[in-house]
Amino acid sequence: MQTQTPYSLRRWTRREYDRLVELGMFAREPLELIGGELMVAEPQGSYHAGTVGLAGAVLTAAMPRGWIVRIQLPVALDDESEPEPDLAVVPGAYADYLVAHPRRPALVIEVAESSLAFDRRVKGSLYARGGVPDYWIVNLVDRAVEVYRDPAPETGAAYGWSYRAVERLAPPGAVVALALPQVRIAVAYLLP
Repeated sequence: MQTQTPYSLRRWTRREYDRLVELGMFAREPLELIGGELMVAEPQGSYHAGTVGLAGAVLTAAMPRGWIVRIQLPVALDDESEPEPDLAVVPGAYADYLVAHPRRPALVIEVAESSLAFDRRVKGSLYARGGVPDYWIVNLVDRAVEVYRDPAPETGAAYGWSYRAVERLAPPGAVVALALPQVRIAVAYLLP
């Protein structure tokens, strides 16, 4: 009688993933490196895509000199994660990231409809582990902005970290980015 060997996953490093991207291995597949695993990005409906564009325009207009908003571009979070958040606010200019993706975004935003549970549990834990101080979810299901702050280790979390402070804001509320206290954004502007 033969015994079957259990399956094992091949985990990838960010360096390996970046090399495969450079070689054109994933040219037609929308992938993200999440915790060492390649995940296929969810297809975007028009409501999601339109909200990402709207939120990107609102944030870009609100940014002071020396800050940029990256829309659906990679973030070099840690050695095994290179997610592509819907929006990431980083210091500097686009030219600063020609050689390497930003490592420490000041703010990451995911727009969530069907991905809401995943963005809360998996992406939230990943961003907390990566030291992202300010994580927002534009929750299209409940028409609210969820604000996650104060990352800390947590044993039961997907990647061993979570956010200790969680706030849910609805119109007519406003939200302020931790790194940019002068930037106040009406929640209604982030929700179409």
